[in-house]
Amino acid sequence: MSIFIGCIFGFVVWFLIRYLVAGIYTVDQNQRAVKTVFGRAERLGNLTTLDDPIADSLNDDQKLRYVYPQVRVIMPGGPYFKWPWERIHKVSIATETVNMAWDPEDPSANLNNTMLEAVTKDQLNTGLTGQIRYRIADRNLYAFIFGIKNPYAHVMGYFVSVLRERIANFEAPPAAVAEGMPDNAAVIGISINDLRKNLRDLNEHMDNECTSSAARYGMVLDATLITGIDPPPEVESALAAINTAYNQVSSDISLAQASADQKIVQSKRAVEIETLRALAEVEPLTRLAQQLVDLKSRGSQALSAYVRNVRLSLFEKAQQVFVESKK
Repeated sequence: MSIFIGCIFGFVVWFLIRYLVAGIYTVDQNQRAVKTVFGRAERLGNLTTLDDPIADSLNDDQKLRYVYPQVRVIMPGGPYFKWPWERIHKVSIATETVNMAWDPEDPSANLNNTMLEAVTKDQLNTGLTGQIRYRIADRNLYAFIFGIKNPYAHVMGYFVSVLRERIANFEAPPAAVAEGMPDNAAVIGISINDLRKNLRDLNEHMDNECTSSAARYGMVLDATLITGIDPPPEVESALAAINTAYNQVSSDISLAQASADQKIVQSKRAVEIETLRALAEVEPLTRLAQQLVDLKSRGSQALSAYVRNVRLSLFEKAQQVFVESKK
C-alpha cells in the first residue's frame, strides 16, 4: 500500500514539475512570441494581413497569394503560463546585419558568402559586396513562423533576384551620364561605370522594391548598402584604360572651353572699352552742338560773339596765321 501511495505521490510531483512548473515562461524585451494550441496559432478573429497597412506595398496579384491570418502576439514580460498541449514560438525582433552574399542553405555559395555575382546589360560579369539590415516583422509573425519553411532563404533569394534584375537593366539617368563627360562617353555608356556612379540610386531602388518583403515573408529589410562593384581583373584593366582616355578627353574639352570662355570675356571687354572711347569722343561734340543751338536761340549777335571768342583762342595757340585778302 505504501508503495502504491509513493508511486501516486511521485507521479503527482513529476506531473507538477513536468507540466505546471515547466509551463511558466517569459518573453525577453527584444522578443515576440506566438502561442499554438494543438498546433494552431491563436488568431485575431478573421483578420488577415490584407486588413493591415503592411499589405499596402503589395499589388493586386500579390494580395491574392500572400494572405496570412493575424495572430495574437505575446509581448515582452511574464511570467506567463501555458498548458501541456500549448506551445510557445519565440522570435527575436532585433535588427540584424548580414552580408548580401549570404546564402542560408549553402555556406560555399557566392565565394563562401563573400561576394555576389551579377551580369550587367552589356554582358559583363561583376561582383557585388555590401550589407543588408533586416528585422522580423512583429505584425506578420504568422508568415515568418508558419507560412514559410525557411524565411531567411526566401528573403535572400527574393533580394538577390531583384538586385540581379536591376543590375541587368540598369541605365544611368541622362543628367548623370552627361554631367562632366564628353558626348562620346555618354553614347557608349559603360554599365559598370554607370553603376559605380549611381550607387545611391541603386540602393534606394532596392529599398523601394523590398518594401513588400514584410507582407510576403514577415521580414523587414530596413536598409540596403551596396559598397563595392568589382568586375574581373581583365575587365577592370580595360575599364581603367577607357576611363583614362575619357578623363583625358574631358580634360582637353574643359581646357578648350576655358580658353574659349576667356577669349569671349576678353572680346566683350574690348567691345566695352571701344564703346566707351567712342562715347567719350562723341560727348564733347554733342555738348558743343547743344551750346550752339542755345546761342542761336538767343540771337545772331550771341552766336557771332561766340565764334569770335573761339577764333581768338585759336589765334593764341597758333604759331602762324594766314589772312585772306580781297583784291
